Amino acid sequence: MAKRRAPSSKPAASHAQTGPADQSVAALGPLSIAVRVRPGAGRTRVGGRYDGPHGSALIVAVGAPAVDGQATEAVRRALAEALGVRPAAVTLRVGATSRDKVFVVDARDAEASRRLAVLLDGAK
Repeated sequence: MAKRRAPSSKPAASHAQTGPADQSVAALGPLSIAVRVRPGAGRTRVGGRYDGPHGSALIVAVGAPAVDGQATEAVRRALAEALGVRPAAVTLRVGATSRDKVFVVDARDAEASRRLAVLLDGAK
């Protein structure tokens, strides 16, 4: 008579390894961030809210002039630093020649979302 095997617990074990932290990382994807650019500022500053054409936008002031994409690149780098991500994780989606832009941030953790909420409220 053949022995009967107990059901394998391997699928359950693989699900058990996926904890809440792993699920939140998988749930987080690209963040779409509307930005209002203030080029030619005395210093770089990220924070505050502006009601623009793309909805509620984050204000980013940069010292770079609005010539040949210099301000856009400065905003991309300032936004990456403020959100705690690599500059390569921030890409421009809309508004290459406009003060109102939309950037996409490839956020892999909840920290970037939390920092964005703080920046939109204008707090440091």
